Amino acid sequence: QVQLVESGGGLVQAGGSLRLSCAASGFTFSSYPMRWYRQAPGQERGLVAYISTRGGITNYADSVKGRFTISRDNEKNTIYLQMNSLKPEDTAVYYCNARPNSQDNWGQGTQVTVSA
Repeated sequence: QVQLVESGGGLVQAGGSLRLSCAASGFTFSSYPMRWYRQAPGQERGLVAYISTRGGITNYADSVKGRFTISRDNEKNTIYLQMNSLKPEDTAVYYCNARPNSQDNWGQGTQVTVSA
């Protein structure tokens, strides 16, 4: 079955950086686009970044453009989210997402906390 395992979250001061990873298994990773979402307390889960199958196309939420970079390594079945210039409003649980079976599949999430 589809498995997604996020890692790399933590506590960081505003202006700092973190790199999230998501290891995928249970499907042909290189055949599917991947996404990062985030959910802050009391808010709906929202799309942060998208990457196409080979990484040639990426899209970002306006709130993270210029600060976050999504990438993937199809040899390692892993996607990444490099987060720079972090702000307190980036505090959330970050999830990776895959849709290889026409359904949303989620990992357990990784907490990112940015202190002012």
